[in-house]
Amino acid sequence: MNAIEQMKFKLCLPPVSASSANFASNTYVDTQGWSHVRFLIITGVLGAAVGSTAHTTAPLIEECDTSGGSYSDVSNAALADAISDSEDSSMFAIDVDLTKSHKRYMQVQAPDAGAAACLLAIVAILSKKESGPAFGGGASEAGLAEKISA
Repeated sequence: MNAIEQMKFKLCLPPVSASSANFASNTYVDTQGWSHVRFLIITGVLGAAVGSTAHTTAPLIEECDTSGGSYSDVSNAALADAISDSEDSSMFAIDVDLTKSHKRYMQVQAPDAGAAACLLAIVAILSKKESGPAFGGGASEAGLAEKISA
């Protein structure tokens, strides 16, 4: 099986618009049994900057031992700056090596939009399965609604 067949995708933030607020539907990914996670932050039209907790701070990854517990920042897992309103239709990646000491649950910290409407989506891509049940790579197992192989 090729490498792409061994990846799992989690839609952490479905494409949504927000202004002057956090993207409320943002959620976590369970990293148990995987060696690597890439968070893709995907922008649409941005009327303002987007950041973590405030629209002026760089988006970052946070982690927790339980899905509903208190999250803390992951060291060195932040973009250089907030995403500016001129970065429409762009993708940003934050990679985390899960073989280092990390907690099980991770998410982008409270994505926040500035005063004008911002379109955003976040996808977590898990790769390099290291433990747990065998991974067959089927659509639902990979976190997809449908998967076609040609």
